[in-house]
Formats: sequence, structure tokens, C-alpha cells
Amino acid sequence: MTKGLSRRQFVGRSAALAGLAAAGPVGPAFAARNDRMNILCWEGYNSDQVLGPFRGANSGATVRAESGTSDPDMINKLRAGETSVWDLINVNQPWARDQLYPEGLIKPLNKDRFAPYFDKMLPEFAEYPLAFADDGELIGMPQRYGPFSFVVNTDVISRETAEDQGWNLFLDPDMSGRYGVLTYDNWNVIHMCLTAGLNPFAPIEGADVDKFRETAKAIFGGAKLLTDDLVAMNTALINGEIDAYFTGGTYTASPARYDGATNVRAITPNSGPVDGKGGVVWVELTSAVNNPDPSDLAEDFLEFVQSPEISKAVAFTEGTYNPVSQMGNPEVMAQFDEEELDAIQMDSLADEMARSLDYDVVSSYDTLIDIYTQERRS
Repeated sequence: MTKGLSRRQFVGRSAALAGLAAAGPVGPAFAARNDRMNILCWEGYNSDQVLGPFRGANSGATVRAESGTSDPDMINKLRAGETSVWDLINVNQPWARDQLYPEGLIKPLNKDRFAPYFDKMLPEFAEYPLAFADDGELIGMPQRYGPFSFVVNTDVISRETAEDQGWNLFLDPDMSGRYGVLTYDNWNVIHMCLTAGLNPFAPIEGADVDKFRETAKAIFGGAKLLTDDLVAMNTALINGEIDAYFTGGTYTASPARYDGATNVRAITPNSGPVDGKGGVVWVELTSAVNNPDPSDLAEDFLEFVQSPEISKAVAFTEGTYNPVSQMGNPEVMAQFDEEELDAIQMDSLADEMARSLDYDVVSSYDTLIDIYTQERRS
């Protein structure tokens, strides 16, 4: 199992290729011209809602996007020599500063061009540290993000109760048989650490390993439903088969909410074991690959997705809906109606961010995933 997989490691999609089938395979020759640009990304940026307008604005430029299934998988493509293929890479927040930039896989962005966009972002991103390298260079632009903890049916468990109880909700004997586990393995490991009172991003050793095992056993032992299908999990929640599910957030709750089931609500605990925080937030950063023969369209595209209309397209695509950092710009906010804002829980988003840790690599992942797998099978 790869260490430190992103929130969507579980996605059962093959790496969807946008426009590749019709245009032929991606190869080094395609990345070296200013009328061509290739992006390695999470789903959404490969949508025709995003790529179509960019092609139109650039006289029909050939723009290709490949969607990955994990951050490490995408990063390893660059390590394997595909820096000559890609012009942009879109992955979650820890990788740019900790691995991609130190390894020379990405290069600094034009700070004069892009720094002003931070002034229009939500306050949480105005000086977002993970977008900058230790040497002060700008190495990525944030866009989609979201808190990721658990989800409840507020007709049965109130938001206030869920936020106050936090992860202890799933250790309550009265909840046995009343919740599901959305089996996003890496996130489950993170959340089981927090449930056990541990910091998932620090080494876990000795007696703390036993705490993790006991917690994993308890969580799986009390679960009524295990699935990696967010639609099936939301359906079970709406139908009353379960009252909550372990591991979920805006990303998983938003489709149900947008369909009118606003009793499906993502929860971020009020408190937790790491600096008082119990939630975790993922943030995507898009960076310029250190391509030896790059396309000028790369930075053009990165600026293009800052625009109000395209920021909205990135937020609301591919069947799950997420906030974007650009929503600090009134022109971007004006793109969203009340129903869409309610779907992504904009009413509590700033507070939930303040109660969340930044997603990071799980230090003891190999040890913990072995225990997790054993307890899940049992």
C-alpha cells in the first residue's frame, strides 16, 4: 500500500483521460510547444467545462488532462521521467513543499503574476504557507479544498451533538450498528488515530500502536455497513439504515445535499487531540512541472482557472461539489446560488477550517495500515 495517499485514493475510476482517446497518446512531443499543454490532475480540471473554454480562448490549443488515482501515483510519474510530458500537476497540499520542489520536479511560479490572486482569496488562504517553499518561492496555487471528518443525519443526531462528541460518537455503545464506514483507507487510518487521541502525522510507537489497534477493532466492530461508494453510503443515511458514517466531509455529503437531502451534514469536531483540533482539511495545489521544454500555456491555464466563471466550474463538476479558495472574491461568490452554497455548507466552512489540521503524510502508515487491514478483515 502506498504511503500517504490522498483523500481520493479509493476512487475506483481508471485514470480518466480527457480528450486523449480522440487525440492520441500523451508523450514528450506534446509538451514542448506553446500551442499544447498537458496537465496531470485530480478529476475536475479534466472536465470539458474547464478545458473547453480554455481551448477556445487559445485558438483551439491542444490541451490534454489525465486524472490520477492518488497523489503518490501522479508524483511517481514525474519521478519516472515524465517531467518531459507534463506542464502542470495538481495534487494535495503537503507534496509541493515537502517533495516535489526539493526534488526539482516542479519550478517556481511567476510571483509577480500570481501573488496578487491571494489577495482575492478567502482569509484562510491569503498567506497560505504550503503554497510557498522554504526559500520563499511561490510553488503552487490553491483552489479546491474541504474539511474531511464524518457525516451524520441531523434528523437523528443534531449537528451540535455531533460536533461536541466528535470522534467519540463512534465509540458510544449506543451507536453500535448505527453507522457505516466509508472505506477510504488512508483517511480511515487518519481518523482512527484521531479517535484514539493520537496525532496521525507524528510517529506512532509502543503503547500508542495498541491504542490504534483497539480503536480500529471498535470502529469496525460497531459498523453496520462498509463500502467505498459514497452514493451508497449517502443513500443508507437518507433511508435510515444508518445514522452516521465514519470518514466523510463536504466532498461526500455535497451531492446528497445538492439533491435536497440537507439533513446529510458533514461534521468537523469542535476539539481534538492535536493542538485542540479534531478535523482535517485537504487543499489542492496546482504547480508548474519542471519540464525541460515547457509550454507557455501552463501559467496561462493556471491564471485562467482563477477567473470567476472557471473557478465555479472547478468547484461544481464531476458529481461532487467543493468550495474553492477564490470564493473570497465577490465576483466568484456571485457565481453561486443559495442552494449551491448550502450544498457545500458555506455557513460553517470558516469555523470548520479553523478546527482542522492540514492533511499531511501519515508517518507510521505502513505499520498502521497493516493493523487496519487485519481488523477490517476480522
